[in-house]
Amino acid sequence: MPVKKISLAEYRLLSPRKRSLHDLHRAATHVNMRMEETPMSAVVTTLMRSRIQNNAMRIGPSTLDGLMINGGGYQGKTETACRTAAEFEDTWRDLFERYPAYYLDPMPGTRDLIAPVAYCQTPVKATPIGLCEAILDFYGAPYGKNLRGMIRNVRESIKAHATTVLLIDDITRLKMHREDDQDTLDLIRGLMDLDVTLVLIGVNIPRSGLLREGWHDPRTKQWVYAPLKKGKSYNPDASTQTERRFDLVNLDPFDYSSDAGIAAFVDHLVGIENQIRLFNAGPGTLSEGEMPEYLYRRTHGIVGLLRRLAEDGLVKAMESGLEDLTVDLLDEITINLGNVPGRDDGRDAEAGEIPDVDTAPKRKPGPRPRRGRNSVYDDRGTPSAAEG
Repeated sequence: MPVKKISLAEYRLLSPRKRSLHDLHRAATHVNMRMEETPMSAVVTTLMRSRIQNNAMRIGPSTLDGLMINGGGYQGKTETACRTAAEFEDTWRDLFERYPAYYLDPMPGTRDLIAPVAYCQTPVKATPIGLCEAILDFYGAPYGKNLRGMIRNVRESIKAHATTVLLIDDITRLKMHREDDQDTLDLIRGLMDLDVTLVLIGVNIPRSGLLREGWHDPRTKQWVYAPLKKGKSYNPDASTQTERRFDLVNLDPFDYSSDAGIAAFVDHLVGIENQIRLFNAGPGTLSEGEMPEYLYRRTHGIVGLLRRLAEDGLVKAMESGLEDLTVDLLDEITINLGNVPGRDDGRDAEAGEIPDVDTAPKRKPGPRPRRGRNSVYDDRGTPSAAEG
C-alpha cells in the first residue's frame, strides 16, 4: 500500500525511528508506483482481453487465434500483457468458484492445480529443449529424459493445470537463420491445438523474420500461417491443422507531434506525480513548465525509460534533502542502457530489447527553444517540422 501523504511539519514531529520507517515506506512507494494506462496500452488491453476471453469460452473444435504484441524495448509490453492476463485470471477463477463441479477439484496435500495463465521467457539461445524447460519451470514439472518426453510433459502440464492462456515473452530472441530457432517456432505453433491462447511478446516482430512463412490477410487483418508439414516438426498433430492466425498489435511510445499526443503525455505525467511522496513536490511537478518537454526529450516518450528516470530522481531527491524533482536534479542522472545483458534485467541487446536512443541529460549546443506547454521539439531540443 502507498504510504500516506503527510506534510513536512507533520514529518518533523515524528520520532527518529518513525521518520526512518516513513522514509522506507516512501522509497517502497516510489519503486512500486502503479502502472498508468496510456492510449497505446488501452488498445492492446482491449484486444487482448477480448481475444483470451472469447477463446476461453469457445467449445468448438477449432484452432484458437493467437496474439502478437509488438513494440520497442522498455515500452511496457510485458507489464501490459501480464496485467491484462492477471485480470482475466481473477475473473476466470471467480466464475468457476460458482460452478465447482465443472472445474478440477483440489487434491488434499498438494499445491493448487489450477493455472489459467502461464508465463515464460524465450531463452536467449533458443532451442526446443530450452523453451520446454522454461514452460515446465513455471509449473514446477519434471523435464523428461529427452526432447519428446519434454514436449509430452509440456502438453500434459498445460492440460492438467487447465491453462487457457500461455504468454511467451521475448519471442524475437528467435533468429530464423538458425535451425534450432526454426524448430522452436514450430514447437510454439504446435501448442495452439491444446485449446490455449498463445500471446507472443517481442520487439520489432515484423522485421524479425518470425512472419516470413506467413502472410497478412487484408480481409481479416491477421497474420496467417500455413499448416505445419510432417517430417521434422515436433508437433504430432500438425497434419490435422489447417491454418494458424495471429493478430499483431503495436505498443508504441508517446507521440509528441500533435496536441492529442502532448495532452496524453501530460496526463500520464499527472498520474505519476500524484504518486510522488516528496515533501516539496506537488501538483505540476512533472506536468507543468518546461518539465514535460524535458522528460520527453530524455525518454523519447518511452514509458519504461520515463519510469527509470523518475525512480532514480526520487531516490536522489530524498537522499539530497531537496525533496523535489527539478531539471537540474534530473540532469545529474544518467539512464544507462549499456549494461551487460543478463546482469541487469536479462535484456538481450541483439534482439532489440534495449532501445537505441539518446538519453543524454544535457542539451546539445544550439538555439535555445522557446518554452511552452504545447510546443514540439525534436531530439536536438529545436522546434520540429510538426510545429508548422
